[in-house]
Amino acid sequence: MWTIANLERSTADDGVTIAHWRVTMEDGEYSASNYGTCGFTPDPSSPDFVAFDDLTEADVLEWVYASVDKDEVEARLAADIESQKNPTVLTGLPW
Repeated sequence: MWTIANLERSTADDGVTIAHWRVTMEDGEYSASNYGTCGFTPDPSSPDFVAFDDLTEADVLEWVYASVDKDEVEARLAADIESQKNPTVLTGLPW
């Protein structure tokens, strides 16, 4: 599940300059997550500009998906969960 954890915006035009995102995957008792940021250069004169108060999480997630390789991030999380299910290294003591 992808979510937006926080936004940073310019006080001059209420344009979002940084989106903090988080993605979490779960499979039963196993889980993996990733946190990242994306930077933006808002242009208030653009017809696509959306002011802070008018944004939805879905809007910002679309911006994030355009900035990161969503499939790659999800593949890494799936691989992390698989390695938790089938570890190649174990720790512990024999006694």
